[in-house]
Order: sequence, then structure tokens, then C-alpha cells
Amino acid sequence: MSDILKWLVSLAVVTELVAICLGHRELSALAGVMFVCAFVAGAGRLQVYARTLLAIALIVAAGLAWRGLLDAGHVLKAASDAAFYAAFLGSLGMMQCLVRRFEVLLRIHDVLLGGKPALLYPKYALVSCGVASVLSFGMMNLLCGSLAETLRERGITGESRLQWLRSVLISALRGFALVPLVAPTSVAVAILTRELPQLSWSQLLPFGLVAALLMVLIGWMLEQRRFREISSERIAVEGWLPGTGRLMVLILLVFIMMAVLVATTGIKVSVAAMLAVPTVTLAYMLWQARSVLPVVQEGAGQIWTMQNEMAIFAASAILGVALSAVIPANALAGLVVTGSGVFLVAVVGMLMMPMFSMIGVIPITVLSVQAGLLPQLVADGMNLLPVAVALVIGFSLAMMLSPLGPSVMLLSRFGQISRWVVAFHWNGLFALITLPVLLILTALVAWLAPGLS
Repeated sequence: MSDILKWLVSLAVVTELVAICLGHRELSALAGVMFVCAFVAGAGRLQVYARTLLAIALIVAAGLAWRGLLDAGHVLKAASDAAFYAAFLGSLGMMQCLVRRFEVLLRIHDVLLGGKPALLYPKYALVSCGVASVLSFGMMNLLCGSLAETLRERGITGESRLQWLRSVLISALRGFALVPLVAPTSVAVAILTRELPQLSWSQLLPFGLVAALLMVLIGWMLEQRRFREISSERIAVEGWLPGTGRLMVLILLVFIMMAVLVATTGIKVSVAAMLAVPTVTLAYMLWQARSVLPVVQEGAGQIWTMQNEMAIFAASAILGVALSAVIPANALAGLVVTGSGVFLVAVVGMLMMPMFSMIGVIPITVLSVQAGLLPQLVADGMNLLPVAVALVIGFSLAMMLSPLGPSVMLLSRFGQISRWVVAFHWNGLFALITLPVLLILTALVAWLAPGLS
């Protein structure tokens, strides 16, 4: 049964990618149905949170449809969005297949811990962001898993181990949380640009870069002392590890292919990433293996390892469409025509994600509902840029403060640390300092937005 579901999920990813290339909404909806059927049939293999969220999403959608509050168009959109979100994660996760093929990735901590101790935090945060832009959740698997193995090999235990975990992994988590601010491969960017075709990643990037820089500077001030303490126990790598150049070429090919797709077809950058990452990865695997079947089996196996995260993404999409469909379209119409009203909507939207994340509602679920409301608000005259910037900032903060979010749960599992400690104790002070700064940035964007438009 497990093998059948593994191939069904992989086929659903391929179906959605074909649907994207053809612009075929019905085929995309079929892919969504395939995903849901696979996740429901394999519900016993899902983690409790993924299984619960999927059940809630399906029950809510079915109940609203039965009462006539969801029409055929909404059901089609829910299935199509579920396919897009799940395939987005599955296709980008294929890059993880490269990790076991490159020594530089397996020894990434020795590479990153070289250089001056004072610069270790920004180096980790920025490199983590860069790697996560390509590997997505694979970055957390890579950094968390390799650090746990490194500490075991070197016999680092007790308080020293805790300092390593807090310094290295919290900077990796915060670097991962920068992805929505700066990377076109972020699911937050994909959701917003899918719901708002007039919005592009390039419009968000300047403000996202400023927010990311501010977050790195604040984290640097808070964490540099701990990095100085662990720097005496590091083993720095001298020179380039084997395969480094080849890995850089592959990553460069991914971005070149993305740029070509965007320039020649006009598709969104996030969609180009969904097509480029698996294409380059599979081509390299085929070049190495010289055989199709092992490569296809490994690719399907890699996609299947992300079943929990994909189920969460698909359920969030369904729930987002269902809930946004029953919220009155004119609920905020009078508010969004003024500058202060747009700023209020932006701030509320930003704060909702970290607040809900702290009680276990992951940010993609909240963003899915919020994104469903945006097209009507834009049609009513709302300037979308301040709200879109606020939402990617809120998504970034929520990724660090969600004890049930995939990134925090991965860090908790590999580090053998309570996820509540990771989310609140390790990130609480950072969030409290960062939030007022980012609110000021949001106000500045709201003030500048009319002129920029």
C-alpha cells in the first residue's frame, strides 16, 4: 500500500507540473484530488498534526459545500490550490537528492565555522537563507542532521552541546525564516503572486531585503557571544572540498533555467523554480547513474518523505479557499481606501500569523485564508504593496514562533530539544525586539506605496 501511495503522490506532482505548463485548471484540480486521495488513504502514516489539519479542512469544505456556500468554482479552486501548494514543496524538495552526492554539503558545518568568530552568526544566517532558497525544508534536514551527527562524532555533550545547538541551529532557523523576504522560491511568495497576478516578486524584494538585513543585525547582536564560546571547539576546513565547484554549477544552472523560463514564457518566478529544480536535479542524477529506473525510484522516495509537509500544505490550501469564500466580500471595503486603513489591514495581517502560530496554527494556513481575501480588497481600491510586504514579514516571524511548524519541529527532533523551548525561549526575545522595528518598516512602506504605484 505504501508503495502505491508513493507513486500516486509522485504522479500527482508530475500532473500538476504538466497542468502548470498547459495552463489547464481542470488537470490541476485532478492532481489535487490525487494528492488528497493519497493522503487520506495513508492517513495512518501521517503525523497527528497533518492528519488533524487535513480532516478539518475536508470536513469544513464538505460542510460548506453541502450548505451551498461553496459552488463548483470554489471546489475547483480548492483542488487546484491544494495541488499547487503540495507540488511546490514536492518539486523543490527534489534538490535534497543532491545532498548525499556532495561532501561539501555533508561537512557544511566545518565549512561555515571557518573564519572570524564575530562573523559566524551572519554567515550562518545568510548561507542558510541561500541554501533554503533552493532546498526549501531540505536545508533544515541538512543542517540539523549534519550537526547532530558532528556532535556525536566529536563527543560534545552536556552544556557545550546545548550551546552548539542554540547557536548554530537557531541561526539556521532564522536564516530559513528569511526566505519569504528575499527568495522567489518561498511558498509565501508563491501564494501571494498566485492570488494576485499583478504582484511580482521583484516588487516585494527591495522591502524584503531591508527587513532581512534588520533581522540579521538584531540576531547578530544577540547571538555573537555564544558563537565566540563555541568557536574554540570548531574544526575549520582548509581549502575547497571535493565537488564544491560542481555543486555551484548545478545551482547556477537552476537559476539560469528559472531566468530563461520567466523571460520567455512570462510565468512567475516561483513557478519557474518548480520546473527548474526537479529538471536540473533529475538530469544530474541520470548523468551519474546512467539508468532511468533507480533515478525515478529515488526521486519518488524523496517526494514521499515529505508527505506530512505536503499534506499540511494541501490542507491549508483547501481551508483557505473554504473560509475565504464565506467571509463577506465587502467586510473591509470601506477601510482599505484610505492610507491609515491600508496600514491597519497590513499590521493586523502581519500580526495574525505569529499570533496564530503560537497556538499551533501554522502560518501557511493563515496566509491561505488571508490571500483568498486580497483580490476583492484590491478590486475595491486597496494598494496591495504594503499589505503584501506585511504578510511576508508576518510569515517570516511566524516560521520561528510556530511550535508545530515544520521547521521548528525538524530542529526540535534533530536537536532533541523541546519545540516550545525553540519557539519561545530561544526566539522570544528576538521576536520582541524585531517586531517594533518591522512595524516601523511597514509604516514606511504604507507611506511610500502611493508614490511607488
